[in-house]
Amino acid sequence: MNVDRPARRFRLPWQKRREVIPSDKDTHISTRVPLLNFLPPVVKGHVVAFSGEFVGTFLFLLFAMGGTNVVNAAPAEGANALDLAANPAKLMYIALCFGMSLAVNAWVFFRISGGLFNPAVTLGMMMVGATAYVRGAIVIVAQILGGIAAAALVSAMFPGDINVRTSLGGGTSVVQGLFIEMFLTAQLVFTIFMLAAEKHAGTFIAPIGIGLSLFIAELMGVYYTGGSVNPARSFGPAVVAGSFYSYHWIYWLGPVLGAILAATFYLFIKALEYETINIEADPQQSEVVGRKFDPVSGKEKIITREGKEVPVPGSTSTYHNSPIAQTGSPNGNTFQLASANSPTGNTFQGSPTHDGNVYHDETAQGSNTYHDGTPTNASNTYHASANMENGAIMPTAP
Repeated sequence: MNVDRPARRFRLPWQKRREVIPSDKDTHISTRVPLLNFLPPVVKGHVVAFSGEFVGTFLFLLFAMGGTNVVNAAPAEGANALDLAANPAKLMYIALCFGMSLAVNAWVFFRISGGLFNPAVTLGMMMVGATAYVRGAIVIVAQILGGIAAAALVSAMFPGDINVRTSLGGGTSVVQGLFIEMFLTAQLVFTIFMLAAEKHAGTFIAPIGIGLSLFIAELMGVYYTGGSVNPARSFGPAVVAGSFYSYHWIYWLGPVLGAILAATFYLFIKALEYETINIEADPQQSEVVGRKFDPVSGKEKIITREGKEVPVPGSTSTYHNSPIAQTGSPNGNTFQLASANSPTGNTFQGSPTHDGNVYHDETAQGSNTYHDGTPTNASNTYHASANMENGAIMPTAP
């Protein structure tokens, strides 16, 4: 499928027809409409990002809040919204509305603007360096405006007053609500870091995991705080309703603190180079088929399907069990075990060994063997800081 095909015969009023429909003999057909080509690339990118985040946030919250309004609009006789929130079936319905709407729209808008739809998520992406500060500020404005537009349309389309505002329930205190929003948001933001910000073979299905993350957050949070996890989600309905709860600030501070918490932990594990711990399980390293020890460098290497040997990031010199061999060693190499306690039974071997090689074991122990084939060249040095045991051979230069 050609992504340009749908725009093939699109013609602006001032364009001539022949400028739009090129000859069939042309091998390269440009079908893009140069609508914003007069703008610098950076500005054009900001316009695209703003448009994508505004429309994406609008659609995400339109369907999410529209579904919520269905549940809250017609309470049973004698019931109120709080009773409805405690109903497991209706709570599940609201959580599904938000989770599915986010998954679909994040998947659609991921290639346009990143599909963030949440000022707290955008803040987190800015903190970890995935989004530039200027771009982040621009899309946050777009997200807030998108939330207001979605709430306004829900209010206009459905009969009665808008009934999708986030509020504390179940006897939840303001402080409790603040921490609930913080931890729910932290879980969502960290999910986005690991599935979307971290590029790997499974990135294309990240929206599914992100949608599920919001789904479980809503399952826990709807009854107690309304399950905001998104300042734009709470701000939009409040603006349309024309009133704010005295504790509305928790729907801003809570998600912001959650984003900071998630970003801090993400930067912490990145500093620890978590990728090197379980490298075969990382989809980014899906081509890895094994590991091998390099006796020359004393480091581990990963082996790709193409047969390439790549050093493991962050690996340090270590020892390896017998044998450690080098056949036909060229001049000037150093064969070294730098570990504190080299294991028993190491073999340093050249067959034949050339001039200027150094075989060095800091603390040689046990049945270590330093062996040359024929001929043995005089300038090779076999060195051990500790005494050799069990008849190890140590020829030295004359």
